[in-house]
Amino acid sequence: MNIRYSTNPKDAKKYTTKDLRKEFLITDMYKPDEVTATYSHVDRMLVLGIMPVNEIVSLDKGIDVNKNFGTASFLERREAGFFNIGSGAGVCVVDDVSYTLEPRDCIYVSRGAKVVTFESKDSANPARFYGLSAPAHKNLTTKLVTFDNAIHVEMGSVETSNKRVIHQYLHPDVLETCQLMMGLTALDKGSVWNTMPSHTHERRMEVYTYFDMDDDNIVFHFMGKPKETRHIVVRNYDAVISPSWSIHSGCGTSNYTFIWAMGGENQTFTDMDTFEMSDFK
Repeated sequence: MNIRYSTNPKDAKKYTTKDLRKEFLITDMYKPDEVTATYSHVDRMLVLGIMPVNEIVSLDKGIDVNKNFGTASFLERREAGFFNIGSGAGVCVVDDVSYTLEPRDCIYVSRGAKVVTFESKDSANPARFYGLSAPAHKNLTTKLVTFDNAIHVEMGSVETSNKRVIHQYLHPDVLETCQLMMGLTALDKGSVWNTMPSHTHERRMEVYTYFDMDDDNIVFHFMGKPKETRHIVVRNYDAVISPSWSIHSGCGTSNYTFIWAMGGENQTFTDMDTFEMSDFK
């Protein structure tokens, strides 16, 4: 498991491109029949990548749960959400109950689940399970949220190059979670900007993962304080950790899709500190 410690914004101002990528960027998340895990000390969020090809892969494969969490099982004191962002269907089994995730479906796995496994329907076209796990204070109900079950909110415009649809999955209006919120934002063709005008939310951290990008396309992910902005170049299936003090916006060479996930003090989706364009440097 890769460990990322919290970063002071005063220190981040001095980071080189290499430093920024080392601290905030997560790459190479999907390895056949393996679990890749990155533990962030920002709100103790855990970022996971699972791509089952020829095996049924357990959530805790290769992870020393007692060493990393101090618990007997992975979800003893945690909750988790998993999106299938691959092109093929996958199956998640939670304590002997099987859930089929088509591409862009999401499953919420409650605290207290004992055995969680993942597999692909077709090894030639494997699913890619992108997961986030956060500390949880009570047991709730494991639930599959399909693309059709999500809340769909249209935002932006063609004129500002940010026409997009925000699909809310793990959201208080869809199901109850302890703190984890997750959703999917898809940009229309011809739109390249996400989350602009940008914002921070000191009460929550966030993680973005970008996909639906061709090999020749990239996204410039902007972060930092509004008056001390920095950027990280991200590619298909990369993820970026965004601490609460940082803005989080992106501009691509073409349209793309990204998963946003949040955890922290509250679950009020609109709780954010927005900035005017004149605030940025």
